[in-house]
Amino acid sequence: MSDYLKARLPRGLVDRTPAELKATEAMIETIRHTYEIYGFEPVETPLIEYTDALGKFLPDQDRPNEGVFSFQDDDEQWLSLRYDLTAPLARFYAENHEKLPKPYRSYRNGWVFRNEKPGPGRFRQFMQFDADTVGAPSVAADAEICMMMADSMEALGLKGQFVVRVNNRKVLDGVMEVIGLAGDDKAGTRLTVLRAIDKLDKIGPSGVRDLLGAGRWENPEEKSGDFTKGAGLPPEAADVVLAFVASGANSAAETVANLGKLVTGSVRGSEGVEELKLIASLVDAAGYADRVKIDPSVVRGLEYYTGPVFEAELTFEVTGDDGRPVRFGSVGGGGRYDGLVGRFLKEPVPATGFSIGVSRLMAALRTLGKVGVEKVNGPVCVLVMDKTPEALAGYQKMVAELRAAGIAAEMYLGASGMKAQMKYADRRNAPCVIIEGSNEREAGIVQIKDLALGKELSAGISDNAEWRASRPAQKEVARADLIAEVRTIVEAAGGAA
Repeated sequence: MSDYLKARLPRGLVDRTPAELKATEAMIETIRHTYEIYGFEPVETPLIEYTDALGKFLPDQDRPNEGVFSFQDDDEQWLSLRYDLTAPLARFYAENHEKLPKPYRSYRNGWVFRNEKPGPGRFRQFMQFDADTVGAPSVAADAEICMMMADSMEALGLKGQFVVRVNNRKVLDGVMEVIGLAGDDKAGTRLTVLRAIDKLDKIGPSGVRDLLGAGRWENPEEKSGDFTKGAGLPPEAADVVLAFVASGANSAAETVANLGKLVTGSVRGSEGVEELKLIASLVDAAGYADRVKIDPSVVRGLEYYTGPVFEAELTFEVTGDDGRPVRFGSVGGGGRYDGLVGRFLKEPVPATGFSIGVSRLMAALRTLGKVGVEKVNGPVCVLVMDKTPEALAGYQKMVAELRAAGIAAEMYLGASGMKAQMKYADRRNAPCVIIEGSNEREAGIVQIKDLALGKELSAGISDNAEWRASRPAQKEVARADLIAEVRTIVEAAGGAA
């Protein structure tokens, strides 16, 4: 039996390297700058909330709903790790609304947690970056957030490779009224219809028609594989739903007109059409009509939202699991959720927001070569050639001088010799190492080895004797010139100095 603990990462979680952290920080800073230009301000809420504040409820006495990680405190209150950033914002606003400006515009980024079965691209811990406006009843707030998303995508270098698609829950509610699916007793059938529409890109209109009707086989031609039960709509009702998702036209005006015809007679549906018309007008006036488009096929969480919904979709192609080209797809979305904040207060509170999937957006930027996966430059390493107190004090003084000059530096603190120290510096991706033995100390000089340049030069040297004779990228400088020489090397390597 082993006498040591096996190191293992829990499923659905990932470790992140310094390069990944640096790239993510740079991306988040770009998005943050855009949000602040629009007048949004940061706020941070805890990772843990009371379970009922998150909108989840206990199915029994022992454990809360699946989907959240939960535990009980000393008072037997159920607490949960947050599964998104919107519910905690609703709680924060309700507790502090009397002293907050109204409307309240805020952004947040942080980790969220889902107690779900992990799989490819599906994690139990992942990062989101949200922006929300609370207390603004006009869909002008929705239009603004859509334009802000467009600006964020462009700031990240994605100009011409994305579209922000906009739909409205009220319009779909109007369609449901027209085909006889209004009312709480039809909620299950409505959800089946939504799921069918959401698969339009994967299975096409004929596949969606099957799911709106009796159902669909995984392999329709052979009628084999898994069978998904359909919504059971009659053909004429299915025609209306398919007409709804196909009503997108070349212009927003045409699309809105098509939707208006479909929901004739529905007050709620007509209200939704007018809201889309206003959003299109504002977007066009601001010069965003080529990037923010009315698209009836967006059904993102429509059962959760109360009005406009939107989705940022990247339009460039990647290779799918089957080897065929497919669009990269959504990297974020959101919409109007007028009922969430009001759960905590006596009056309804309008709200709208957008959430970016940080990891997915970072994957997209990597795919396009917008961010690299190269190593992050480490600190300058001062090697320890002599372990006498006098020598160690000298090495420590060098490090202190470098740090005071704004150059990241460290003295080697291990117990190994020269060869291992050089290997350590290489693994740290140090731009250079500083070498001072007793002879150098007496002469008032140091040896500086430029590791990045050394790697480049060594590519053309194959003979060990030649290597030892040439000592590429190593120079001898006066101790007094240490800072200036190191700064030149660090700046050439792309590091901060």
